[in-house]
Amino acid sequence: MKTAVSFYGAFCLAFFAGLFLPTSARILAQEPLSELRIYVSGVSASQGTIRVALYQEAGSFLDFEGVAAAAVAPAVEGQTLVVFKDLLPGKYAAALYHDANNNEKMDSNWLGIPKEALGFSMARLRTFGPPKFEDCVFAVTGIQRIDIPLENN
Repeated sequence: MKTAVSFYGAFCLAFFAGLFLPTSARILAQEPLSELRIYVSGVSASQGTIRVALYQEAGSFLDFEGVAAAAVAPAVEGQTLVVFKDLLPGKYAAALYHDANNNEKMDSNWLGIPKEALGFSMARLRTFGPPKFEDCVFAVTGIQRIDIPLENN
């Protein structure tokens, strides 16, 4: 019982101490967050979803474990908007695909070539594979807009 009381007391102390800090001290302690708006063009149908992953390091680019942030939006024929809120300012690379059958994975043929439309920030597919991280990097500060066309439709 003593542990529960001391935990509760410590929680209350920390919570109320934060309330009484000067407003300027609380604001300065937080880094301002950014918003990223990705406009995906070339969406062939209003079925399935558009799935987007953001990466911040070359070594983890296109690796599931290296995703810095992810978002999903219902596909809208023509153009779909995908929004990331509360991102830390910095450099990112985006990779996305139209999950037309909504099975939550990129479908590919027996050679591993994607069967679903995909796209990358600032770069296009190369003849034999995806672009490099360095070709896809863009900066996010404040409210940022980027346009990404789908390829491989």
